Order: sequence, then structure tokens, then C-alpha cells
Amino acid sequence: MDVLTPKQRHKAMKNIKSKDTSIEIRLRKALWHKGYRYRKNYKDLPGKPDIVLTKYKIAIFCDGDFFHGKDWYQVLKPKLEKGSNPEYWIKKIERNKQRDVENDKTLLFLGWSVIHFWESDIHKHVEECIKVIEECIFDQIICEHQVVEDQE
Repeated sequence: MDVLTPKQRHKAMKNIKSKDTSIEIRLRKALWHKGYRYRKNYKDLPGKPDIVLTKYKIAIFCDGDFFHGKDWYQVLKPKLEKGSNPEYWIKKIERNKQRDVENDKTLLFLGWSVIHFWESDIHKHVEECIKVIEECIFDQIICEHQVVEDQE
């Protein structure tokens, strides 16, 4: 593992973006190519989802593997415990994970479907991510169709 100087680490952390990341752009381009229109960084919803399909009430989050704690208990947390400033990083990532759960619960309560994709999955399997979104859209259409039939 490469050890960065405090100055190098500061520079690296300063350059991390919170929107229009490469994974968001990759997923958005794939959706656009398939003909889906969306809103990005939708401020009117809890958690400000990265991509929102308002027509289908689907909120999509593109979660960075590190900051959202992918493989938290098996890999990342034990690794952080051995690294520099473990108290800070463990507390930060656990709070991010907790906030994700709180936002998801609120969105579900408001009638939205919520999808999270890991950064590494978007990079390696963007077409599979699109399939998950399309399945969710299909489920929404089926539910709406059943509601209309029940009302008739």
C-alpha cells in the first residue's frame, strides 16, 4: 500500500468530486443511449439522488466503494483499523452508511423506488446496471397497470 504524505493526501482528497463523477457520467450516458430521460443530482428528494427517473419515481445512487463502505465488515473496516487516523475514517464511513439508510427509508415512504450501484459495478458491468433499472421500470409499469385495472 502506498503511503502518501499529508500534503499529497490533502491534494487527492480535495480533488474528489461529489457530482458529475466518472461513474455517474458513465451510467447517465448508458441510460440516455437507451432513450431514458432523467434528472441529475435532484435536490427535491432526500439524499439528492445522482440520477432520478421522475416518470417512474426511481432514485438512483452511484456510491463510491470507499466513502459508502463497500465490503465494510469483511474488507474495508479491518483495513482502515490498521491505517492512519482510523477513528476519523471509520466514524465518517459509518455515518455515510447510516445516512444512506435514512434517506432510503424516507424515499420509500414517499413512494419512490431506490437503487444503489457500487462504483466498481458501474465501471465493470454498466449494462447489468441498466438491466436492473429497466426491471424496476417494468415493475413500475406493471403496478400502475394493475392499479388502473383494479379501479375499473
